[in-house]
Amino acid sequence: MAKLIIGIDVGGTKVAGGLVTLKGQLVKSQVVPTHADKGFKTSYGQIEYLIERLVKLAGGKDNVVGIGICAPGPLNPKAGIVINPPNLPGWRNIRLASLLENHFHLPAKVENDANAAGLAEVLFGAAVGYRDVFYVTVSTGVGTGVIINKKIYHGKNGVGGEGGHVSIDFRSPYRCGCGTLGCIEALAAGPAMARRARVALEQEHNKPSLLRELSGGDLRKIDPVMIQQAARRGDEVAKFIIDETGFFLGAWLGGMMSLFDPEAIIIGGGVAQIGKPLFDKIRQTMPSYTINRRFVAELPILPAKLQKNVGIFGAASVFLPSGEEAGAAA
Repeated sequence: MAKLIIGIDVGGTKVAGGLVTLKGQLVKSQVVPTHADKGFKTSYGQIEYLIERLVKLAGGKDNVVGIGICAPGPLNPKAGIVINPPNLPGWRNIRLASLLENHFHLPAKVENDANAAGLAEVLFGAAVGYRDVFYVTVSTGVGTGVIINKKIYHGKNGVGGEGGHVSIDFRSPYRCGCGTLGCIEALAAGPAMARRARVALEQEHNKPSLLRELSGGDLRKIDPVMIQQAARRGDEVAKFIIDETGFFLGAWLGGMMSLFDPEAIIIGGGVAQIGKPLFDKIRQTMPSYTINRRFVAELPILPAKLQKNVGIFGAASVFLPSGEEAGAAA
């Protein structure tokens, strides 16, 4: 049997795992609940249980190159330590890589989920053929991965590349969860979109909007999916929120263009599913916010390809041999 990588995506509600070939083909995948509310011992046990099942499906450890773990931060990928993720109660300074290596007697690596997703897009997804890529995922937060020469940039302490926590408005009334005012995450992530829509409708009580109907009159229920639906039906409030979100992202990505001069920008996550209206505004805005204006017109800004199972692909990506050329993922 061909050599396989076990990729594990650890989330607050589920642990997804799969067997991935060195060419980026997902052979098998399985999911188990995390049971995060029951504490570290139980949730870690779920990870071990899933890996044991995948080892069997691989035909034994002799067919497994290693175990890649994609986990939420903060974490230290160099030391394989998960520090204190908010959605995994009881996980404090867990030496996850060492625990798995000692249990399975296989090499194990731990990586931040956004970094891993960015690497997966370079090796298997939308950015195949590029070496230097800036990856963005916009969903409940804004995560980023900086890929240089097909490798993740970690920085001195292993926590580099946190582009979602770069402020674009230090006078903003909105404080990010990290404590900084005006982070792009606080302005453009899904919850920020919903908040801006809610505030707009609360300030103008008589302003008609499909968002009032879609939310059943409870503006607290507005989410990016509703905003996208309303915009497609011509709702002016929803269209403005998407346009403003594209502006924020475009201004921020202009700065990232000045800083990194990447070969391509890849954008994934739930908010990116809005598609053309969002991407068009980003492209329109970026030239005004970068010193590298002459290069923006030719810069590929691409939707992520690996929306499904991106965590599994990302986790597996950290175990590809250095310089390995991978094909497009299935």
